[in-house]
Amino acid sequence: MDDWRGFAQQMASLARDLLAQESLNDTLERITASATELVEDCDAAGILILRADHVQSLAPTEQVVVESDALQGRLGEGPCFDAARRDTGERHFRIVDFTDEARRWPKYVPEARKLNLGSMMGFLLFTEDENLGALNMYSYKPGAFTEADETAGWLLASHAAVAFSSARTHAQLQEAIGTRHTIGEAMGILMGRHRLTEDQAFAALRRYSQDNNVKLRDVAARVCEQGGLP
Repeated sequence: MDDWRGFAQQMASLARDLLAQESLNDTLERITASATELVEDCDAAGILILRADHVQSLAPTEQVVVESDALQGRLGEGPCFDAARRDTGERHFRIVDFTDEARRWPKYVPEARKLNLGSMMGFLLFTEDENLGALNMYSYKPGAFTEADETAGWLLASHAAVAFSSARTHAQLQEAIGTRHTIGEAMGILMGRHRLTEDQAFAALRRYSQDNNVKLRDVAARVCEQGGLP
């Protein structure tokens, strides 16, 4: 990373670009694509998140990302797995050469070599309030990532975390608004069809939800589609 002035200009442009994306998926895909564009020798990138120690790959730029994440999830160890965990305190890693890391991850590293991985970096995506997962970068070449590349990765991850958090909050808000609208529409259908009050219509939806172990929003969607309770 020799041209830091140019890199700073690219990061400024990226920050604006990330906040302009229309959906959470678009934001995540822009983040991982940016890693391959801005970090020298980065052949592939992805975001790994943990849900009850089960890994999920988000916005992978190459299939090798999915395979590496799945491998770590199955083995229960690996650099990305560690970076995404909430309880390790690790916020980044850099593997200069996979051939030197067998002691650290004895089960993962031999399998990673079969994927032709030469070196890796990973960064915890976090804000003041939450950990979001890990942004991971892969190279097929040993010794690909330098300290300067690690610094560049940190800067990218910092912008990515803010954009990820903002996009997810927006998506959750949109989902909540959509759910509220659907429930309101379903209540209106029941009120008109069965001459119910608002409270009675909502109680009917909730009772069906509890009795059948179906989420309230899904019950409401069915009412809207079918014109009444199933």
